[in-house]
Amino acid sequence: MKPNRKPPTMADIARITGVSPMTVSRAFKGDSLIRKETREAILKTAEDVGYVFDSTASNLRSQRTGFVAVTIPSINNANFADTVAGLSDVLGGAGMQILLGYTNYDIENEERLIEQLLRRKPQAIVVTGGKHTARARRLLENAQIPVIETWDAPAEPIGHYVGFSNANAVRGMVDHFVRAGYQRIAFLGGDASRDTRGSDRRRGFVSAMKEHGLDSTRLIAAGVPPISMREGAIAMATLLQDLPDTEAVICVSDLSAFGALTECQRRELPVPDRVAIGGFGNYEIADICVPTLTTIDARAREIGHRAGSLILSILDGAEQLNHILIIPELIVRQSSR
Repeated sequence: MKPNRKPPTMADIARITGVSPMTVSRAFKGDSLIRKETREAILKTAEDVGYVFDSTASNLRSQRTGFVAVTIPSINNANFADTVAGLSDVLGGAGMQILLGYTNYDIENEERLIEQLLRRKPQAIVVTGGKHTARARRLLENAQIPVIETWDAPAEPIGHYVGFSNANAVRGMVDHFVRAGYQRIAFLGGDASRDTRGSDRRRGFVSAMKEHGLDSTRLIAAGVPPISMREGAIAMATLLQDLPDTEAVICVSDLSAFGALTECQRRELPVPDRVAIGGFGNYEIADICVPTLTTIDARAREIGHRAGSLILSILDGAEQLNHILIIPELIVRQSSR
């Protein structure tokens, strides 16, 4: 059995090209003071011998790990995927990477993830939502790195945030439905104890309905988040059975709204003539289903872009605390008047 070959080192590259190991290191880091010809010779030698630059060790020595930690509630939610993509667009352009943690809408799990992620010494951490366990909040407050809360506008932010009021966003949809002539309006949502943003949306619904002097008790649970199309359909069936005079329903997400729409189609109930449907998130499916869905565009990718730009400005020395308010857009389509 042949012994394992020793991998080439930076010293080997320096010896072959006739420069110092420090020059090799600076060439790999893209130091503009290294002559173009020297850098090209170093990189060619590295390629010839199969050398891989250890950026981790270099970054640790400089206290810059080159990555940002991010927590999201769901890995199959297009909105959160768009936010991460927006972050990656900005951070990737600066040579930084994302380390992703998945909480599954569980703040206890979020707490464990935050602790694990902070142990890896990220240069910043982005968390989804503004509600956390007391210990998670302490961990973030004491992290001594930029903390950006997203998808929320918390009353007591830990540091920076890029987000919006989920309650106010749904209030706007209620106002639109009432102006359009609907009065018996229901809300279809999930387990409010787990999905804090869904809970805020339901709270916004209840508050707006009361302000209009309308019944605010048409609340249909749809299961444990993340709410699927199937769960939306099941919840719509429950609504139609228990409250058959309902004129319109606002759903916690576009996925649940699509499920509600398909249940109406199974029953041959015309949308919006018999019942109007509104969703949340402006998913792709909302714009291609028949009829198309009225929804709220939370500007998911913009949240990621703005958070990424904020991180880079802080790491570049900006000290001002930033609370960036995103304004969601109500998009009225065929599923409502």
